[in-house]
Amino acid sequence: MKFSFVTLFPSLIDGYFGDSILKRALDKSLFELESINPRDFSKDKHNKVDDKMIGGGAGMLMMPQPLFDTLSSIKKISPDAHIIFTTPVAKVFKQHDAKRLATYEHIVFVSGRYEGIDERVIETFADELFSIGDFILTGGELPSLVMCDSIVRNIDGVLGNHESLVTESFEESLLEAPSFTKPNIYENKSVPLEFLKGNHAKISDLKFALAKCKTQFFRPELIKNLTK
Repeated sequence: MKFSFVTLFPSLIDGYFGDSILKRALDKSLFELESINPRDFSKDKHNKVDDKMIGGGAGMLMMPQPLFDTLSSIKKISPDAHIIFTTPVAKVFKQHDAKRLATYEHIVFVSGRYEGIDERVIETFADELFSIGDFILTGGELPSLVMCDSIVRNIDGVLGNHESLVTESFEESLLEAPSFTKPNIYENKSVPLEFLKGNHAKISDLKFALAKCKTQFFRPELIKNLTK
């Protein structure tokens, strides 16, 4: 699987994949990575990529030409590339999107800057638009990395234990149950005693009950989707 990041700041992308699980997966060629800078496609003598908004408005907007040429070059080489734009004016990215997108061969993340991207670029090239929440960021690189991280974890072989995916939050419309490690008692606080008895069926039931309580408290809207 291949990920392409269209960004004015490739260094923001490259550094994220320099450690831990993602670096090991990259070293094993479980996925490919590239960053493409629209400035390299600008026809302006100063490699300009932004301009004032027509009709007025504060700030600058990423103009069409550099992005049109960037994305056209990607599609010429990879016609089936799935192009995603990050924007706060879109549906929120969910776990089921991560699992679905992990089956694609090539995903392209387009990261906006300034006040965003000329809408004609989005209308022409977007396969999907995603937001990561109801807030504004300086640029689209962080949302792109968030989504890529979530997708990569669902690629076979990236996680050492596949069961980790099964028990994670949102897999059963529930948040993940509380987890504990040694020592059994710390600062006069004990782990649930049932966890120490070795009865896996009862532990599973307790984890489900705790997950349900946690979801009801933090994300009650998820409970209505519960299948069990």
